[in-house]
Amino acid sequence: MLLLTGDIGGTKTILRLVEVGDDQKTFETIVENKYSSGDFPDLVPMVQKFLSASPQVNSITSACFAIAGPVVNNASSLTNLDWQLDSNRLEAELNIPQVSLINDFAANSYGVLGLESSEIYTLQAGKKRDHSPIAVIGAGTGLGQSFLIPQGDQYQVFASEGGHADFAPRNDLEIKLLQYLQSKINSEHISVERVVSGQGIVSIYQFLRDSNFSSESLVIGQKIRTWEQKTATKIDPAAVIAGGAIEQNDAICTKAMSLFMELYGAETGNLALKILPYGGIYIAGGIAAKNLPLIKKEEFINNFNQKGRMIKLLQDIPIHVVLSPEVGVKGSMLYALRN
Repeated sequence: MLLLTGDIGGTKTILRLVEVGDDQKTFETIVENKYSSGDFPDLVPMVQKFLSASPQVNSITSACFAIAGPVVNNASSLTNLDWQLDSNRLEAELNIPQVSLINDFAANSYGVLGLESSEIYTLQAGKKRDHSPIAVIGAGTGLGQSFLIPQGDQYQVFASEGGHADFAPRNDLEIKLLQYLQSKINSEHISVERVVSGQGIVSIYQFLRDSNFSSESLVIGQKIRTWEQKTATKIDPAAVIAGGAIEQNDAICTKAMSLFMELYGAETGNLALKILPYGGIYIAGGIAAKNLPLIKKEEFINNFNQKGRMIKLLQDIPIHVVLSPEVGVKGSMLYALRN
């Protein structure tokens, strides 16, 4: 059977056409491609372009797409992309008998179950317990969170919108960051996604720059201001800032990424306290894997474990960074086969 899978993010989308063996345990990728999500007005023309290169398009039996946003009754309005998706419409317009939509972090949850040891980096070994919950968190365009609960010999996956919970500052600097964002977007509610995400990296940088934390370097400052003025849409400001921190040649970038990792670790610890995932907590999303030298520093782990009387509890939880960029696609495939 042929299965079409996709991981649809606010920034990029990965599509893959897979041939599934009769035992539904062996898979062969027929064709795969990546697209900039913002280049298309909807998923349909993107999929049509993808399938135009495959002569086997008429034999696809089902499709499953992981969506960066809540999925209700097989329909979704993407959080960071102006797309309205519905499985019935997709089935009709793509001429595919069965189309399923799944939250992207639910897909990541299914995907982590099939990861190889080479596809993860362990930040904290902890003390893994069998038949225990697993948690998944990941900063990318937004902040995704999900968890898995053991049910017999399998896991039941639960998506969440935990990234839209309140940002809870813990010290004077973080309080000033909160107030800066409240003033900037004219809203009392600042979600944790506003600071723990790609947009969060940029917001933290802008806060430090506008607060005169340090003088702005000429090269990086020019790139950020060019992006702010929308005169260079190809600039990825979060990547520029992370690069400045990794190369350690810019004071604002270094501080911005240090604060970002502190907040990322703290929010991961918050999720861990709520789920107690002794089966492991997996850090997915593009930012962690791309910035492994930064997340390996003490800021993330220290702030993950810094929960007062609960510190010893959290030190026993295994923490893994997902290195594979295709965990969502794998999860979509496994979900489609289950359904």
